[in-house]
Amino acid sequence: MKAMYYEAFEQTPEIRTLPDPELTFGGVVIKVGATGLCRSDWHGWKGHDPDIQLPHVPGHELAGKVVATGKGVMRFKAGDRVTVPFVSGCGHCAQCHSGNQQVCPSQFQPGFTHWGSFAEYVAIDYADTNLVILPEDIDDATAASLGCRFATSFRAVADQARTGPGDWVAVHGCGGVGLSAIMIATALGANVVGIDLTEDKLALARKCGAVATVNAASVPDVVEAVRDITKGGAHVSIDALGHPTTCFNSIKNLRRRGRHVQVGLMLGEHATPQIPMAQVIGHELEIYGSHGMQAWRYDAMLAMITSGKMEPRQLISKRIGLQEAIPELMTMDKIETPGIAVITSF
Repeated sequence: MKAMYYEAFEQTPEIRTLPDPELTFGGVVIKVGATGLCRSDWHGWKGHDPDIQLPHVPGHELAGKVVATGKGVMRFKAGDRVTVPFVSGCGHCAQCHSGNQQVCPSQFQPGFTHWGSFAEYVAIDYADTNLVILPEDIDDATAASLGCRFATSFRAVADQARTGPGDWVAVHGCGGVGLSAIMIATALGANVVGIDLTEDKLALARKCGAVATVNAASVPDVVEAVRDITKGGAHVSIDALGHPTTCFNSIKNLRRRGRHVQVGLMLGEHATPQIPMAQVIGHELEIYGSHGMQAWRYDAMLAMITSGKMEPRQLISKRIGLQEAIPELMTMDKIETPGIAVITSF
């Protein structure tokens, strides 16, 4: 198969012809139709993820067609169009039995613990636990864009934050994760404030449903700006970027008994951000992480998409080939394209 491949962190990846993935007893092989390019892939390429063993094929947001099934697979067959959560469970542990595959202690992640989807084919283990059948009216590129950012945002906004109608929601960072969170919170009836450093991203935030935006590069105090707009602070605040400043601001701009959800990865030198703990205690704030979403929970998200309440295809800003994805991956920390870039040709 053709795949993007690197043998050392921060080394320029190459497009190589590699052996096709091997089929396991409970797994499947998927012919990749589309795969999203995510900042998590950049973190992996930089060497920030200890799960990656070199050499490596990145990619974790995918959609495609099953081409082979292991003898132990009961629920899926060749020809099924599927996607998969970027965090997949073993299906056998206590967390998986409770329905929380996203925190399975034996979890696997294509593109991190295993070779990923920047390739013509990818293997997925424990298929019966982790695969999701795609509705016919959701194309591969849109389905791939759900795999990490949108699904993680859905769980963060709907489940972890318990966002409801009329809530004020602050979203710090209007990249792919943030725009997804804005669209989802709006669909749930919330009032969303989008915060970012650039006007093009803030314009997209408004297009996705934000009722107000804050340019962090031009206001003297982001927290006070959010408090002013929301008349006292956000009920829910989400750090969709993963930076010490956005994490701090997201907690600080909450009203009493508000809920912060950390979605953006905090790795490397950003792993231990400052937290206003006196406010957390005194105002009884809630702080949550959000790490992917279970396969069984996709039904609710897909139903809202097929009904027209959410349109994640609006977030796709660029469809590129595998070769073009190399410079896109390497410059994600410097040149961040508004919206989501999806690889659709191999």
